[in-house]
Amino acid sequence: MNVPDLDWIQISDGIAAVLLVLGALMSTVAGIGLFRFPDQLSRMHAGTKPQVLGLLLVLMALAFAWRAWVWVPVLVLAWVLQMLTAPVSAHLVGRAGYRTKHLKPEFHYVDELADVVARQDDAGKPAATAHDQRTVPKDDPTDQQGRD
Repeated sequence: MNVPDLDWIQISDGIAAVLLVLGALMSTVAGIGLFRFPDQLSRMHAGTKPQVLGLLLVLMALAFAWRAWVWVPVLVLAWVLQMLTAPVSAHLVGRAGYRTKHLKPEFHYVDELADVVARQDDAGKPAATAHDQRTVPKDDPTDQQGRD
C-alpha cells in the first residue's frame, strides 16, 4: 500500500478543519446550555465558558488555514479581548440578575451576596437600617414577572 506524501499545506488544512469542527461544537454546546439550564447563573456559565474555548479553537483554525504569521497578532488580540470582556460581562449580568431577583434560590447553597446587598439601598448607597446578617433578597411588590 502506497501512502502519498503529505505536505505542510494538507496537514495545516486538516488541523484547521479539526479545530474548526471542535470550536463549532463548543459554541453549539454553549447555545444548547443557554436553552436547557434552569436559572440565570447556570445559563451565564454555559454562555461564557465553552464559548470562550470555542472561539479559541476557531481562531487557531484560522491561523492554520491562513498560514501567515501576520494574522497571528490579530487573532491573539481578538482572543485576549474576549478573555477580558467575557468574565466582566458575566459578572455584571449575574449581579443585575441578583438585584432584580431573577435567580432561583433553591439552586444556591450559600448566598454570599445577600449581606452586601442588605447593607445597600437600591441606589447602591449604604442603607440606614443595614444588618450584618445573611438575608435573602425580598420580593419586589412592583415586579410583575411570574404573575399572570
